[in-house]
Amino acid sequence: MTPMMGAAEVRAAVASRQLSAVEVCREALDRIAALDPGLNAFRTTTAERALARAAALDARDDLHALPLAGVPIAIKDNICTKGVETTAGSRILEGYRPPYDATVVARLEAAGAIVVGKTNCDEFAMGSSTENSAYGPTRHPRALDRTPGGSSGGSAAAVAAGMVPLALGSDTGGSIRQPAGFCGITGFKPTYGRVSRYGLLAFASSLDQIGPMARDVTDAALTFKVLAGHDPRDSTSIADRAPDAVRHAGLDGLKVGVPRHLLDGPGVESDVLAAFDVAVGAMQTAGATIVEIALPHASHGVPVYYILATAEASANLARYDGVRFGSRADDAGSLDEMYARTRGERFGPEVKRRIVLGTYVLSAGYYDAYYRKAQQVRTLLGRDYAHAFGQVDVITCPTSPTTAFPLGARTADPLQMYLSDVFTVGANLAGLPAVSVPCGVSSSQLPIGLQFIGPAMADTLVLDVAGAFERAAPWNGAA
Repeated sequence: MTPMMGAAEVRAAVASRQLSAVEVCREALDRIAALDPGLNAFRTTTAERALARAAALDARDDLHALPLAGVPIAIKDNICTKGVETTAGSRILEGYRPPYDATVVARLEAAGAIVVGKTNCDEFAMGSSTENSAYGPTRHPRALDRTPGGSSGGSAAAVAAGMVPLALGSDTGGSIRQPAGFCGITGFKPTYGRVSRYGLLAFASSLDQIGPMARDVTDAALTFKVLAGHDPRDSTSIADRAPDAVRHAGLDGLKVGVPRHLLDGPGVESDVLAAFDVAVGAMQTAGATIVEIALPHASHGVPVYYILATAEASANLARYDGVRFGSRADDAGSLDEMYARTRGERFGPEVKRRIVLGTYVLSAGYYDAYYRKAQQVRTLLGRDYAHAFGQVDVITCPTSPTTAFPLGARTADPLQMYLSDVFTVGANLAGLPAVSVPCGVSSSQLPIGLQFIGPAMADTLVLDVAGAFERAAPWNGAA
C-alpha cells in the first residue's frame, strides 16, 4: 500500500473532481481495515456515517469553497462526536454516545472534512505512552514493540501509518507533540484559548488544548485555520481574536532561543542531542541567529505540572460517579458502595493515582504547601518565557528527551514516565503555542522530534517557522 495523500493534496483532488470524496473515504477505510489490527490506533470506525457524508459532499457544487473538502480525519476518543461512542479510553464511559458534536468536530465537518473514526488514547488523556487505555495499548507503526507516545498515541499512529492524512489530539502537557515526535509527524498545540474546548472530556481545564496532527506543517496549518476562533460555549475561549504575530517567511534573520541548560540532564539520549545540534546548525545555515537563553524555573515544570494537573483532574473526574455521568456498578448494596465500586472498578490505575494525588494537594492541610505554591511557580515560569521572548522570536528544544521507548518499559515507574514531558509541559503551563516537527532519526531508525515554542497568540509565526525549518532541513520534514 502506498501512503495516503496529504490533506492539501486530497482537498485539491476532490475540489477539482479528479477524485471523488467517496473514493478517498473508501481508501482510508480500507487502509484502516488492513493496518489497524496490528496497531490498535482506532477505538472505532464510522464507515457508514463517513461514506454517507462523502456521497453528500460529492453532490455539492461548492467544493472549491471548502478548505478540507473530502479529507478523511480521525478524532481522539476524548472529543465528543454525536452518536459515536466516545470513551476517553475508559471503562467508565463504555457505550457513551454524545448527543452533540464538539465545536472542533462541527467546524471540521463544515469545512468539508470526513470523520472516519475515533482513536485510542490514554484513559482521560492521562499518560505518555497510550498504555493506560482500558482498550489496550497502541503500537508504534515503525516498531511494533514500542509506544507511539501519548496520550494522543492513536492519532499519531494513524497519521504516521498513512491511514488518514489528519487527526485531532489534545495536549495537556505534551500529548500532541510528544507522540508526534515519537512517530515522525507534525503535531501542533495552539495558544490556550485559540481553539474551543467545548466537547472535550476534560482532564485539566487550565492546560488542555485541542490541536491537529498531520504529515507536515502545511496540513497542520490548514487544519488550525479551520479550528481556530472564538466559541461562546467555551468560557476559556479567547473572545476577541487578536491578530497573529507578524509572519516570517523563512529562517533568515530569525532569532531562535536555545535553553541549553535544559539539555544537560542525564535523561537526554545522545541521539536526541546529536539530532538537535544538527537541526540548530541547519537553522544557522539558513540564516537564523541562535541565542542561548535561560528559563530559570523550567526545571520545576514537571513537578508543578503534576501538582496542578492532578488537582484539576480530581475535580473534573468527580462527576463520573455512576449517578451523574458514567456507567454504574451492578448490585451495590448502598449508595456509598455504589460510588466506591463504580469508580474502583471502572477507573484504571493511573487515573486513580492522579485523583488521589490531586485530592491530597487540594486538601486543607496541604493546599498552601503544594497547590498554591505550584500556582506561584507557574506564574514565574510564564514570566521566564515572557522575558525570553523579549530577546528572541521563538524558542527551540527537543520534543522529548528520548525516542520511542519499548512498551512496558516505564509502566512500573510512574515518575520515569512523567519525565517524558520535561520539554513540553512549559508551553502548557504558560499557555503558549508549540509545534513538533521531525528533525531526523536515531541510530535505531526511530524518529526524533524538534519543538518550536512562540509567544502567546503567535500561532502563525510558530507554524511559519516550523514550515521554513521543514523546507530547509536536509530530510525536508519527511518521516
